[in-house]
Amino acid sequence: MDESQAALILVRRCVAGDVAAWEELVRQHQRRIYNICYRFTGSTEQAEDLTQEVFIRLYRVLESYDPQRAGFLTWLTTLTRNLLVDHFRRSRPERLTDSLDAPCSHQEPDGTTLGDQMADPAPGPQRGVERREVRTLVNQALERLSPDLREAVILRDLQDMDYREIATVLNVPEGTVKSRINRGRMELARLLARTYKQVM
Repeated sequence: MDESQAALILVRRCVAGDVAAWEELVRQHQRRIYNICYRFTGSTEQAEDLTQEVFIRLYRVLESYDPQRAGFLTWLTTLTRNLLVDHFRRSRPERLTDSLDAPCSHQEPDGTTLGDQMADPAPGPQRGVERREVRTLVNQALERLSPDLREAVILRDLQDMDYREIATVLNVPEGTVKSRINRGRMELARLLARTYKQVM
């Protein structure tokens, strides 16, 4: 039995009122949803609240899941994304990034993730500390991206979704997904470079 069939069986059990199946569904996906929410908000408290909201919404709409339209994980990520969009509309934090309509002269992303690009091959006892510092800086920079760029970068580089899945979640063409990822990465690099200069 493959992963999608197992997910569908679990969903059907949940819809039928199986409490143990619902607990298993939450257990399987809670960490991933929390991570997405945390990357978007940069706040443990907000991420916990939003994760709870996602699962409340999921419980209410689980019956509407259609495996013919999307895999369960893609569908759940779309649901999470929609809730986060609502959250951003309510909070409207200031963003430093340009409009998505602004021209971009760089090429499409090459398929490597942000993690690949930031990998530090140098060994040593300092590596763990440095990695934590880098993660903190990246999270702070992510908070300053516009929601459109942030969600594309998070889904690709931090959640390891492919372009097609992201296009489904965001309901935009794959070309737009690639462009947003590219622009988000460039903006992150600019923000991180500025931060690095400030701490030097």
